[in-house]
Amino acid sequence: MKKIDVKVNSKKVGELFYEEDKNSYGFNYTANYKPISLIMPFRASTYNWKYKLHPIFDMNMPEGYLFEIFKKYLSKEYGYIDDFLIFSHLCVNIESRLTYESWSSKNEFVVLDIDEILNNDTPDTFSKIITTFLTKNAISGVQPKSLALLSDKESLTTKEYIIKTWGEEYKELALNEYFCLKAVEKAGVLIPNIKLSKNNKFLLLERFNYDKTTNKFLGFEEILVLLGKNKDEKYGGSYEQVAKVVYSVTTNKIESMRALYKTIVMNYLLKNGDAHLKNFGILYDEELKNIYFAPAYDIVNTVVYFYKDRPALSMFGKKMWLGKKELLKFGVEFCYLTPAESNSLYVVCIEALKQSIKEIEDYLPSNKDFEAIASKMIGMWKLSLDEKTYKEIPLEITRNWAND
Repeated sequence: MKKIDVKVNSKKVGELFYEEDKNSYGFNYTANYKPISLIMPFRASTYNWKYKLHPIFDMNMPEGYLFEIFKKYLSKEYGYIDDFLIFSHLCVNIESRLTYESWSSKNEFVVLDIDEILNNDTPDTFSKIITTFLTKNAISGVQPKSLALLSDKESLTTKEYIIKTWGEEYKELALNEYFCLKAVEKAGVLIPNIKLSKNNKFLLLERFNYDKTTNKFLGFEEILVLLGKNKDEKYGGSYEQVAKVVYSVTTNKIESMRALYKTIVMNYLLKNGDAHLKNFGILYDEELKNIYFAPAYDIVNTVVYFYKDRPALSMFGKKMWLGKKELLKFGVEFCYLTPAESNSLYVVCIEALKQSIKEIEDYLPSNKDFEAIASKMIGMWKLSLDEKTYKEIPLEITRNWAND
């Protein structure tokens, strides 16, 4: 039976294995050092997981675009494909609080120049990135993206970035996400360090799982993991569940719940229908003494691509574009805010949205290629300013979108 050694801060703590005849994954602790996950404390018995990898490992599995590349690559070499095979090739190249050793060899990666990437955002450049860092891509999400090690000549540093691009079906996705994340930042929520490439074909996001003050990796877990779910269950939940988990595990509960509340409100205002259980997370330090809400990430106006799109998770049992009344109620009942706090933070979000509308309007004269998508984004955001609840976006707003 093949096994994968699992380490915490470079110290082996256990072994992951796959029983093919049972289609079952198992993990055994070999040392009582530190837990591999907040939901998997040390115990002598095996942690068994049927059909799928344990959530803490599964959250690193590629989806969509990257999964299809791995499927073709590994099926050709081995004649079969399963999650354990994919993970065994990816895990040895993961840099995080958890590291791994498997029968697959660790790769040495070429470091690319960040300026070269930013100034040459072509399909050929993205293909080069994918080819160079294929076995480092322990990241989820369906859109074309890749991890990359990039060097900065000015700061003389090498950092790990996620590079995202887009095709014709999701036009101007990089700018869409850029302006959405900047809107969330205007609301006072932390976001990753982000950069747009010269022609807006790439969005670069610096990984935020590294503590520069201690030079150590932080623990990171998605809410999906903390609910004990796998990636195919990411749409099966509610924002109430997200709030409950964040409140139960964080040590700075007041700050984390305020950040979570503003993030959720901004997802509604920005019309992000893909804020699922993998798109919220928590970070923690080496000693698990500081556990807090992670920076906001993967926020996009999805309605501009799917005009009938609705929120990924339910709130008060409904997947609707809820307005001010319901969002204020959510803040009080599930984020443990006072009515005054809930209202105050909501107003901050509304002001951030107004500033973002103006920011895009001021930017548009310099980039006519963005005009079609930007006009839809502005239309959606202005609709949010009326603070009403909508089952779906009104037809009169989206009537001509199908022809764009």
